[in-house]
Amino acid sequence: MTTLEAIRAALPAYPIEVSFPDINRWREGNTGIDFLHSFDSGKPGKHVMILALTHGNEVSGAIAVDALLAAGVRPTTGRLSLGFGNIGAYEQFSAENADATRFLDEDMNRVWTPSTLDGERQSRELARARAMRPFIDTVDLLLDIHSMHEASAPLMMTGPLEKAIALAAELGTPEHVIIDKGHANGTRMRDYGGFGDPASPKNALLIETGQHFAKSARDVALDSAARFLLHAGVVAEADVATFLTQTLPARQKFVEITQPVVARSMDFRFSQPFTGLEVIEKAGTEIARDGDEVIVTPYDNCVIVQPSMRHLGVNVTMMRLGRLLDR
Repeated sequence: MTTLEAIRAALPAYPIEVSFPDINRWREGNTGIDFLHSFDSGKPGKHVMILALTHGNEVSGAIAVDALLAAGVRPTTGRLSLGFGNIGAYEQFSAENADATRFLDEDMNRVWTPSTLDGERQSRELARARAMRPFIDTVDLLLDIHSMHEASAPLMMTGPLEKAIALAAELGTPEHVIIDKGHANGTRMRDYGGFGDPASPKNALLIETGQHFAKSARDVALDSAARFLLHAGVVAEADVATFLTQTLPARQKFVEITQPVVARSMDFRFSQPFTGLEVIEKAGTEIARDGDEVIVTPYDNCVIVQPSMRHLGVNVTMMRLGRLLDR
């Protein structure tokens, strides 16, 4: 039987181009919750948060939050919060098995359903989410910083709500904006509570900065965090100017996810070495096989989004298929 360990061993290993910050210096925050820091300007305004490490091996966000804390960035209006999520998984990261510490017991970005948070199931990720929940409930604007298994260009993941799509457009970067409908296996933090309510003024975005360990992902994380804070009007430009390194694209591309491709067996394989954002010109083109099943593109100009074999499992989403929108 094919094992995930054997599949990972056969995949190319990406070089680790960045240093993992020692975030233990930020353990004792000022919120009563470890690794969550919050600063109030004393002036009216929104509560804006930058969150890193929802997944333990996604280091670019940790670098960005560490840098913002180290720089002593403080709000000029409203409230600014900076935090780290799945600390336990981050602390267990090993370069020899870089894909293994996305989480410890379960994906922390699939537990943000009230019934799950209020339920009886126990895991280390749920314990952390439950501890953070009362604080997250106070946040008006959230940027959740992630990165990807493969070397893809950065993506802004908005969810289906027009308020989040509009926010991504106002930020103007990265070039590719992915309009998805959440995840079948559970609710992301981006879609939790008021963030996922079209009638709520609260809003959230999830950015995928690039491949986990690339310098470019680090730079995108710093840039996107700075732009998010500036757009929210919560910091002075001079305080974050050093982090603004990315050139705005001439025009953003909006891709609407139409369907996931879910593995039904451990025999799933891609038909091409996809890394993400490939546009397959013709409908009916083979893109993967799952045992005897041949998987083909459902329409012309089909966009491949976030393909990866690194977490293959039965009922695991292996990639998403999207359609370019004219907007």
